[in-house]
Amino acid sequence: MEETFSKEESLALISKMINAAKKEQKDNGIGWIIWGWLLVATSLLTVLDIHYKWFQLGFFWNVFGGIILLYMLFAIIRSLFFKKIEKVKTYTQDLLSKLNAGFFISLMFIIISMNVSNYLLYEKYAVYDVIPINTGFALLINLYAFWILIYGTALNFRPSVIGAYCTWAVGFTALFMKTFEQVMLLHALAVVVGYIIPGHIANHQFKKLHKKGNSTDGV
Repeated sequence: MEETFSKEESLALISKMINAAKKEQKDNGIGWIIWGWLLVATSLLTVLDIHYKWFQLGFFWNVFGGIILLYMLFAIIRSLFFKKIEKVKTYTQDLLSKLNAGFFISLMFIIISMNVSNYLLYEKYAVYDVIPINTGFALLINLYAFWILIYGTALNFRPSVIGAYCTWAVGFTALFMKTFEQVMLLHALAVVVGYIIPGHIANHQFKKLHKKGNSTDGV
């Protein structure tokens, strides 16, 4: 026997499904915030290191790279040996998953190319040249902006779209900086406007949406 719904019940069901879909697609911003503050901390510690010469230039970035590699290793092991029953992915979720993979591959490509360039300069002239490093970080900022733009567009999240263009503006400025310290400060600024601010806005909206959803479910 088929179950029939009244017009009001059908509209209520559709509304509930739409709200559930909105919740699923909303990013809580935590990833952006953590990633952002790690990058800011690394940039500012590098600036301090330039002044006080605690370690060799790039030490804190090597530490940051080690943390990222450990995280990637952990993610690979978890996906291979501790698989969970996953929900059916939406088109947007699948797109963002592939985007994340592409971003990290591009990120590693730029970082490796920066290190190779400096290694070749050291082999040839027995010195490290700051110019490839400066250009490399400007390219990293460009990559951040591109990633943020696609992410913000896919989730229809305007703060990220605005943040992406602001990040590009900072990246273009970094191309013309002469010192590594200036580039590090601009890198920190790019991360703040591109990751941290939109991340906190997303987190605030996510909590607000779920609080509203929970109160609606209880009605």
